[in-house]
Amino acid sequence: MAEFGPADLAGGRRLGWVLGLTSTAYFMVALDATVVSTALPRMQADLHVGLTSLQWTLNAYGIAFAAGIITAAALGDRYGRRLIFSIGLALFTVASAACALAPSASELIAARTVQGLGGAIVLPLSLTILTTAFPAERRGTIVGIYGGLAGLAVAAGPLVGGAAVALSLRLLPESHGARERLDLTGVALVTGGVVAIVWALVRAGQAGWASPEIVATLTGGAVLVVAFVVWENRVAQPMVPLRLFGSRAFAMGNATTFLMSGAIFAGAYLVAEEFQFARGYSPVSTGLRLLPFFATPMVISPLAGALSDKAGRRPVMVTGLALLSGGFIWVALRGSLTTSWVELTLALLVAGIGISMALPTVPTAVLSAVAPHEMGKASGINYMAQRLGAVFAIAISTAVFAANGHLGTPASVTDGFKPALAACAGLALLATLSAIATTSRTDEPIPETEPGAHELSIASGAGTRPS
Repeated sequence: MAEFGPADLAGGRRLGWVLGLTSTAYFMVALDATVVSTALPRMQADLHVGLTSLQWTLNAYGIAFAAGIITAAALGDRYGRRLIFSIGLALFTVASAACALAPSASELIAARTVQGLGGAIVLPLSLTILTTAFPAERRGTIVGIYGGLAGLAVAAGPLVGGAAVALSLRLLPESHGARERLDLTGVALVTGGVVAIVWALVRAGQAGWASPEIVATLTGGAVLVVAFVVWENRVAQPMVPLRLFGSRAFAMGNATTFLMSGAIFAGAYLVAEEFQFARGYSPVSTGLRLLPFFATPMVISPLAGALSDKAGRRPVMVTGLALLSGGFIWVALRGSLTTSWVELTLALLVAGIGISMALPTVPTAVLSAVAPHEMGKASGINYMAQRLGAVFAIAISTAVFAANGHLGTPASVTDGFKPALAACAGLALLATLSAIATTSRTDEPIPETEPGAHELSIASGAGTRPS
């Protein structure tokens, strides 16, 4: 079967399907995190469980997600991104149905674990499939539309999952990374290290940061991560080429992702809890009030992505992250029980516009810093930074909340909420500074990829690989 590259594919009718299917898959995974956080109080009442059991519906997903990202990217490079993506999407869809039907907390936690593995496959590979299908000069625009179109899937929701799997297998282009053996030792080391660190972060709130469990788990995780780095530096075909971090755009872009994602995920979690536990809003009412925060990417992200293609990634990233910081600072300073929800919604709108500008440009800057055949690895690393940032920030903000308030009364919830959101604003400010230090490949000539054994191939059907 004939092979063709991005320039040829750009003129084909399948590009719309590539954009639509990857955006739908991205939305399904992103929506799940938002919906579960917003619905926690209702889930607690329906399942008759305590907050500790309820938190594990989030923790199980986060641990499984973090454990699978790097391995999913490696499997996609070796066996085909379309194939592995479709398997992950099917896994996520089936697990989502199991979550909806779960009769108890234990079954829900098990289904959420499987769902996390599916999400770990879908997110990095959807971005890799999308960016390799379009030419580099259109990358910012396409990633912006990718984030914006995800918002349009709200009406359909996860019910589109089955159709998306079938259409993905038929209409998405197949692509591979470099022909490499799967690094099983690397898989074991990075999975063990990441699971241990994430476990410690999500358990620290209950067990205590100085407890033997947390100290031992963090130490063990750190040792495994160091061993992974040493191994990757020695192995001939590493899962994570450490030389990629020699690029300032790649290294600082991932640092920005870590800090930005932490601020966004922890901030959204805190605001949802404040609206429900302190102000007494229902999950539906909370969701409506959070629309300015979550729905703005539908309009702003495509425009921000297109602007970044012309003006460069860094100005758009820095402006967006500064707006995110400003919005969070506004809420942290004014978020008392006497403050109108209209004012808080306006502040969240400012933060939402900032998020909409940063979300398409930060990963685009990271992927633009590597060669096409390494985009799968780069996407996996970037999503790993996103997931670790989210878990880290939620752990830190939860600790700040617990030190200043509790869930007993509306006033005590707000007492903990304001300093905790201020911590999220601090992370957003750090993300702004790291974005300033990020160079952009759109500000420099993008070198052409030399043809050879490691060149990316994209096929319209089953896909063949270069020999």
